[in-house]
Amino acid sequence: MAAYQRKTACAPAEVLERADDVLPALLGLAKVKSSGHQATYEGAEGTLTISAHRHGPYTEVVAGTDRLRTSRIDYEVQRFLTSLPYEPGDAVRPLPLEAAHAPDALPAEGA
Repeated sequence: MAAYQRKTACAPAEVLERADDVLPALLGLAKVKSSGHQATYEGAEGTLTISAHRHGPYTEVVAGTDRLRTSRIDYEVQRFLTSLPYEPGDAVRPLPLEAAHAPDALPAEGA
C-alpha cells in the first residue's frame, strides 16, 4: 500500500546486503524471496519488498509495504532508506538495530 524511493551511491548488491543485515533484526522479518535486484521479507509487521536497480553512478531503491504509511514497518523502512549514502563518498549512516520508538527506548515518566 505504501512505497518509498531513494537514490544511493551504493551498488544494488550492497543495498540488498545491508537490508539483510538490518531489517530482520529491526523488524523481525524473514526473507522469503530474493533475486539479484530484489528481496521480499515477511513477518508480524507485514510484507516488505525492496528492489535496487543501477542507473549510471546511482542505484534507485524502491521499498514497498503492504501496510499503511503510519505503520511501524513503514517508519523503519524510511529510516533504512535514509541511512544509505546519497552521493559517492558519503558514509553509511549507522542505524540502531532497536526500533526508534520501541517502548523500552522511551524515557521513563517524569524523567
